[in-house]
Amino acid sequence: MSICRQLGWTASIFAIGIVASAAQAQNDEDVPINSGEPAASPQEDTSYTESQDIIVTGIRASQRASIDAKRNLGVIADVLTAEDIGKFPDKNVAEALQRVPGVVINREFGEGERVSLRGTAPNLTKTLVNGHGIATADWFVLEQLAATRSFNYLTLPSEIVGQLEVYKSPQADVEEGGIGATINVNTRDPLDLDAWTISASAQAVYSEKRDSFDPQASGLVSWKNSSETFGILIGGVYQKRKIRRDGVEVLGYFDYDVNGETVKVPSLIGSALFEQERERYGGNIGIQFRPSDEFELNVTGLYSKFNANNFNQNFLAWGSNALGGGGTLSSPTVRDGTVVSGRIDSIPGGRAAVYDAIDRTAFAETYSGDVDALIHPRDGTTIHLKAGYTEAHGDTVSQPFYEGGAPGGFTFDLTGRTPQVGFIGLDPTDPGDLAFDFGSLHQITNTDQEFYVYGDFEQELDLGPVTAIKVGGKYVDHNRDAAFLATTYGGFFLPLLANGCGGPCTSADFAGDLTPDDFLSNIASPGTLTNFFQVDRERLRSIYNGLPAAVRARIINPPENYSIRELSYGAYAMAKFEGTGYRGNLGVRVVRTEQRSQGNQIGIPPGPGTVNDNAFGVYLPITVDRSYTDWLPSFNIAIDITPDLIVRFGAARAIARPDYTDIVPRISLNPGSLTAAGGNPFVDPYRSNQADLSVEFYPDNETIFAAALYYKDIESYITDRIFQQNFPVQTATPNTSRCTLLNAADNLYDCTFDVNQRDNGPGGKNKGIELQASRRLFAGFGAILNYTYSDATIDGGGQVPGNSEHSFNATGYYEANGLSARLSYTYRSDFFITIDRAAPLNQTATDSLDGSLSYQLTPNIALTADAINLTNHKIVQFSGTPDRPRAIYDNGRQFYAGVRVRF
Repeated sequence: MSICRQLGWTASIFAIGIVASAAQAQNDEDVPINSGEPAASPQEDTSYTESQDIIVTGIRASQRASIDAKRNLGVIADVLTAEDIGKFPDKNVAEALQRVPGVVINREFGEGERVSLRGTAPNLTKTLVNGHGIATADWFVLEQLAATRSFNYLTLPSEIVGQLEVYKSPQADVEEGGIGATINVNTRDPLDLDAWTISASAQAVYSEKRDSFDPQASGLVSWKNSSETFGILIGGVYQKRKIRRDGVEVLGYFDYDVNGETVKVPSLIGSALFEQERERYGGNIGIQFRPSDEFELNVTGLYSKFNANNFNQNFLAWGSNALGGGGTLSSPTVRDGTVVSGRIDSIPGGRAAVYDAIDRTAFAETYSGDVDALIHPRDGTTIHLKAGYTEAHGDTVSQPFYEGGAPGGFTFDLTGRTPQVGFIGLDPTDPGDLAFDFGSLHQITNTDQEFYVYGDFEQELDLGPVTAIKVGGKYVDHNRDAAFLATTYGGFFLPLLANGCGGPCTSADFAGDLTPDDFLSNIASPGTLTNFFQVDRERLRSIYNGLPAAVRARIINPPENYSIRELSYGAYAMAKFEGTGYRGNLGVRVVRTEQRSQGNQIGIPPGPGTVNDNAFGVYLPITVDRSYTDWLPSFNIAIDITPDLIVRFGAARAIARPDYTDIVPRISLNPGSLTAAGGNPFVDPYRSNQADLSVEFYPDNETIFAAALYYKDIESYITDRIFQQNFPVQTATPNTSRCTLLNAADNLYDCTFDVNQRDNGPGGKNKGIELQASRRLFAGFGAILNYTYSDATIDGGGQVPGNSEHSFNATGYYEANGLSARLSYTYRSDFFITIDRAAPLNQTATDSLDGSLSYQLTPNIALTADAINLTNHKIVQFSGTPDRPRAIYDNGRQFYAGVRVRF
């Protein structure tokens, strides 16, 4: 289907909207239309006074401020403005950003955490706070180990945000790092608010899956003196929520011979129960001093902590181990190269079932502070100086891990809505049927730090169309450190097995109640495993933490311990120009990046420089230095075709640096699946030559109709090169088809792993179109619509991470007589996520319906209610083809109710 046909229906809607807009312009009685009249500045209070003393507040005020800010920006961008002090329309910043054209999110744990823009992965989007980068770290152990550059918005409460700017075309004075886009999060300034502005909110949140009510509250106080030369703003937020996610997972596929044909067989099929206690608290402070028009000083600080303790239990059928250990596959059904049903039996003493229970005490924490000075030594001259420091921690402080296993057999069927497993020769509800196979008490930490200083100088000119010259420079010192401290097989597990429970530990020593009665009730098919014994979380902690300190001692796990220091030096020069009916800028940014990566090479014999006394094996510390320089020209122009019609064009070269884990000399092992992931300190950054075109129609100050085209020629994607390599592993449950015994006394095996190592691959093209419309319709009703078509390809074939071909947002609202209601629907088509366990990880189309409601009891008090995922949409993932299901997750719905006050 051609792009014209795909967009035909959307274009028709937009055409109808434009006609309706023109008609309404003749009939609006409560909002006088003055084409081209700018709305109130988005930096002002979000109440707007029009002629005849008509007050526009809430959703309409937010839209008016956002439209006005977009109209006046010098680049192709979109803007979101808070409806009121401390009130964004969604529960975190990522959730709010998904309403912007071209932006999509994923709710794997029920709440958006990262954003993708214009067919790119989240790590190609740069996030700034008040104009500069902010440190980031993650709460989930896999992301802690991955050390990505993509910002996790769970650590940034939406209550502190005044406005979000999404820059889609680069310009020279905006920090580099975003090929998808650059997002600037603006907090509020006290001198822009009324003296003694006070707002607060309190809500109770109900999580459907957990059947739990929890509190959340936020507040802000802003004061300034009577001369409006000094002000201070303080905000705070506290949120608590218990969540549960029910899931069925297929963790990987492996090659197996069936009747002379090599096919894929599921490695692990599990029923997973994930529970978490989320607690987020923090605040921000802004101190503003403006004694005259010649000088202004801003001091800002931000702190946020996200406590994220979680417990994951997964009872799995272990096909790869059973067959790898000499078991049999019978009655197989093969579809498109995949065994989608059959029976697998292990040999006696082998493993057909494995049960993992992982208790994690985890958190993510972010803080930053900076000093920002604006100096105007004379008319037309501006000097801007800024310095700051930001730091983030993402730690799993303690990770008690239980693993049990049993021989036997199982039948499986992947052809229904949800994978089905039936065990033979063992009872998942009986802990006595599982041997205690393994235990550990690891600790994982991740630290991100950055110090920065930069300065800008701008001089207004009167040189024909050139109105100003702006130059600037920056220095950034960034450090990222990851540490994995692990208990050892012989030092921890064997003593635990021998006397950790007052004698040999058994699975019964850890057992608690059965899974909840409604576990998997919304996603299970007949035959799906829905009932097994749970590990008692407190008992697990007590047994492990009750061991002697010498047994609980941790040592470094070599491949997961690494550090990166990255120094970047940047400078730019930019000319601003303006004439009759046009304005724009032309500039170039030059950036030099110096990296030092330190990691550990494993799987090598002793030799010069190796560490030979580590219980996890011999390793060699490695340090790699490299540097590169990028010249990044940019050009932006806006042409006023009429007072209401603007055409914008932008062209630029952009870069996005690799994830930190990608540039580390390491290989990280997953012994359970015999897969591994590796870094490469010599991978180059993503580089893109790109062009953007936007046409924007503003018939009045509450309406926009816009269409944007984008094109990105990405020179080289960072991809995975998959190969096999052998590494030593200590295990009591080896896959004997891929593991050879080295030392029986230590249960040491030499095993073959499938390794996906990061490497520079071919380039590709991202191109697409964005359409948007926002309009107040009639009698308090209004609509906000946008649609994005994204065509992202890799030269020579392959899947582009993060790209959904279609995404759509529709928000309908009603606002009148103190009542404000909003219903928002979002959709994104299927997309490729990453390579996981040496195989593709994809997700089917996702959608969600969210709602919010508020009623103004008095001018200062409002009742509020919100709902997330009203349609109870499930997350469905697959591995390359739908015939290879990967996971189905049920996060349930969330409901909020409370009160807001403002004075």
